[in-house]
Amino acid sequence: MGRRRSSAGFHLQFAELVRRRYLSRDVKADMHTILAEYFSGQWSKGQLRPILLPSLSAFLNADRKVSPQPLWFSEELANLRKIHELPYHLAHAGKWDELRQSVLGSLDWLCCKTLQCGVSCVIQDLTLCTDLTDCPEIQLLKETFLLLKPSLDFSDGRVDPSLLVTEIFARLQGLADHYPSMIGQLCSQCMDWFESYSDPLLVPKCSFFEAPGGPLKSTLRGFTKGVKAVVLCSKRKLLLAGSEDGLIIVWSLNNLQPLHTLSGHKAGVLSLKLTDKTNNCLSTGLDGTLRKWCLISGLQLFCITDAVSVQTHSPTHIHMNEERKIIITNPSSQVKAWDLDTAEPLFELTAVIGSVLGIVEDEIACICSEAILCFYDISTGTQTSQTLLPYSAGHHNITCCLTLTKHSKILIAFGESRLHSVWSHEMESVIDLPSPALFLRTSEDEKLLLAGCDRTLCVFLVTLTSMHKVLDLQHDASILCAVSNSEGSEIITSAQDRIIRVWSVTTGALLDWIGVMDSSVSSLAVHQRFIISASVIVNQLKVWQLDHNTTHRNKSFIPAYCPLAVLSKDGDTVFYVKEGNKTEVFTWSCSEGLQLDSMDVSSEVCCMELAQQKRLLFCGLHTGTIFIYPLDFIPETLCLPPPESLPMVRSMAISPREDKMAVAYEDAVCLFEITARDSFPCVDGPFERYSLDLLHSSISAMALLSDCRLLYGTFGGEVVIYDFKSATAAELDHHGAAITCITMSNWDAQALIGSQDCVQKLWNLSPVLLNHTMEYKGFYFEGVLCAVFSINDKYVFTGSLDKTVKVWDVSSGCLLYIQYVYSPVIRMMPHKDGFVAVSQHGSFIKEGFRCPDSLKPGYNPLRNFQVHYKVTSRDKSLNVPHSVINELPDYNPAQFNFIGIGLIKSKPSNTCVLL
Repeated sequence: MGRRRSSAGFHLQFAELVRRRYLSRDVKADMHTILAEYFSGQWSKGQLRPILLPSLSAFLNADRKVSPQPLWFSEELANLRKIHELPYHLAHAGKWDELRQSVLGSLDWLCCKTLQCGVSCVIQDLTLCTDLTDCPEIQLLKETFLLLKPSLDFSDGRVDPSLLVTEIFARLQGLADHYPSMIGQLCSQCMDWFESYSDPLLVPKCSFFEAPGGPLKSTLRGFTKGVKAVVLCSKRKLLLAGSEDGLIIVWSLNNLQPLHTLSGHKAGVLSLKLTDKTNNCLSTGLDGTLRKWCLISGLQLFCITDAVSVQTHSPTHIHMNEERKIIITNPSSQVKAWDLDTAEPLFELTAVIGSVLGIVEDEIACICSEAILCFYDISTGTQTSQTLLPYSAGHHNITCCLTLTKHSKILIAFGESRLHSVWSHEMESVIDLPSPALFLRTSEDEKLLLAGCDRTLCVFLVTLTSMHKVLDLQHDASILCAVSNSEGSEIITSAQDRIIRVWSVTTGALLDWIGVMDSSVSSLAVHQRFIISASVIVNQLKVWQLDHNTTHRNKSFIPAYCPLAVLSKDGDTVFYVKEGNKTEVFTWSCSEGLQLDSMDVSSEVCCMELAQQKRLLFCGLHTGTIFIYPLDFIPETLCLPPPESLPMVRSMAISPREDKMAVAYEDAVCLFEITARDSFPCVDGPFERYSLDLLHSSISAMALLSDCRLLYGTFGGEVVIYDFKSATAAELDHHGAAITCITMSNWDAQALIGSQDCVQKLWNLSPVLLNHTMEYKGFYFEGVLCAVFSINDKYVFTGSLDKTVKVWDVSSGCLLYIQYVYSPVIRMMPHKDGFVAVSQHGSFIKEGFRCPDSLKPGYNPLRNFQVHYKVTSRDKSLNVPHSVINELPDYNPAQFNFIGIGLIKSKPSNTCVLL
């Protein structure tokens, strides 16, 4: 029964063939219906089966029941046959309503199958359904599991139900109203599951993970290092990528499944080149080899050692002429020719060659060491002609070059911001560029030329006789690569700000943007309506769809990788500065998902703070000036002039009552007073000035207490508390790396100090005592970026570089919960029972935290993470002397540290776990 294969595979295949050949669609549907009803625990077609009593030769009209088919036989034993077979038979029986309600729309079912069989099995069920029916909700659920699969795979198969339910809910919550029948039902079940969960848990209050139906379609993995080269063959529907780990992977563009892994290079792959007339490709590597591969079998056909130069400034590593079956390489100022089929050497140029520009009309164009452009016959290697380059700098002054095969031209870009066209052995034309071109790219038909000039992409229309610039596409950061679609109607670009942009060729308008990259995209390829992106930093490729449903895009996303951002206390508004444009402050509404306003600033913004109650936005500038924007009267901008030395504003801190503000410059910290005149806000001062020790590093973070004490940290790891009233200072425990955040509790009682290392410390402020030292170590760099106390000061939430949010218990210092959020959180604010935050990807995060009064014995907050942590706490039973700083006018740092030694008892926390 069912579709499970046995050892008699031949007989099963024969039976399948007979069914396909001789059974009608209705008969097959009836068979699958009977099997589906069996695995659902129902009588076939709803009919009772009476019992025959032989002794009485009569039938007893009784229900014999059927074999029970629960989802779980016990707490640990699942009904594997049911979860394997039921989706298959319901789909082939055409029972879509039952399938959507009791299987795909059941959170219990999805959790059970994911926990027992893995995410891939769930995706297989969903793929089967999408192949048989066109249902938007099933398609969205399939994309949801494709998106969450990398996160669950990272946990090495130890899938925790809380992790899975959170992933599903945080991706689908925004779509529940649009698709109430299945996705809405699923989200409702997630909420019920959260209510019944008895361990600590962060509950999403909005959709902040990448939602299904958006631009991201798949993530291609298999490398251990960044991706260096990407080529795409639309004719064969193949995608090839080479990595810095030396591997080359071939994917099918039909199903994005890997076909071959080509291993042979002993170092990173430099370049890939496909042959047009065969199913082969050429690759070069940092090991100096040139290798030829068969894409059908995945076998290496030949390897030429010492064939290419491994110098990274080489514009192109190999050139090929398929008609004459010749490969040209340029190792160590030489030019060598090889047979494309046999790898036999054909000839070698005797002249000293700087670089090979390309092959044009059966001639090799080279730049000689004397700054001369020389042409050589591709068959014999004899020189045919030469011409002087326009600049004496020669090939060292060339930034990039490109061969136009259809036009028989070579384009050469020089550092003097000029583009030269070489045709028929002569310099044909000179075009001025806004800045030196860092790359040149052409469309497939060579009608469009794309030149990346810093933040401008110049688009040229190319003909046999001329090149005419038609567009200047402006970006917010340096452009890294560009490509056009096959029709030549759109241009896709990537820039240093980690954003992929889609432009219209006819109008130059920005059609769309994708801004959720982990790093800057260095390679782009386009297949039909899909974009493939890769980075030399990230060991994976991503597939994006151009024609995605924009209604599925999360409206709460601000532009990614903003260097500065502050949140309003309700989390509805974000003020941010864009990367590449730090002289303008933007306002974003998270609820409406749109930019509300922008404020021009005269200089680069270095830091920002927001007075929540008085609604004042403070912007510290590179020139030392501070602009103050009353949010209710933005045109009425206030200004604090800089000190005479014009130092940069390093940091700012506002007191809890918002009546004072501390400003850290390069050499001093000044104290200002925030008041009001005629019901209009104003800032007076400075009233106090604290000169900084020149031996210490610059201030990186600080907090101002209500009693005029200032707690600050430096880039060198120093932590100091200074009392403006008594003009006394005390240095607290030193950190091993730069201080990244200093966060006070809501009642000024405690402060959390986080740094770039794995240590964070929780201090009591009255008296000044170290309560807890929390160390968290894992595979990645875990430096804390931001933190915030809960409204009741029972918990502290931290955002770290390892892309997690952690919840710590303030009283014990213990770690309560960790949640992976796909991007480092850069700003947090307390909100009701949890927090609101903004991540580097630009996502707006809103979560509530639920924690029981007492934890279960053996509760492990690290069960989904291969990390360990340790908490060292002060023994509060000791008779601790009162050590408020303002009562120590004759303060001696050495004495304070000596006193502190006796106050700390170093012992691991009870919840410390080492995996």
